[in-house]
Amino acid sequence: MNIIEVTKDTFEAEVLKSDKPVIADFNADWCGPCQMLKPTLDQIAGERDDIKIVSINIDNEDDLAYDYNVSSIPCLVVFKDGSEVKRSVGLKPKAEILKLV
Repeated sequence: MNIIEVTKDTFEAEVLKSDKPVIADFNADWCGPCQMLKPTLDQIAGERDDIKIVSINIDNEDDLAYDYNVSSIPCLVVFKDGSEVKRSVGLKPKAEILKLV
């Protein structure tokens, strides 16, 4: 599965109503650690069909960042059954990301 770009318009359908756990990656194009995290998230998305990974660009979707209190990036927020269950800020290795789910 590929990483899905999410906007405020698609957030509810892709994240809150997802039938599987979602890792929401709050990021920005200018953020070096965010860019370093992308290949790891791409790898997880390619290997795991039981997890959905979405990308939210905070420059374009500042309302979502505000709604979920994202003040530092990269910020990974894990959602299950429409609710936030875990959060991680900063660059993390693959094993630590998978522990979130």
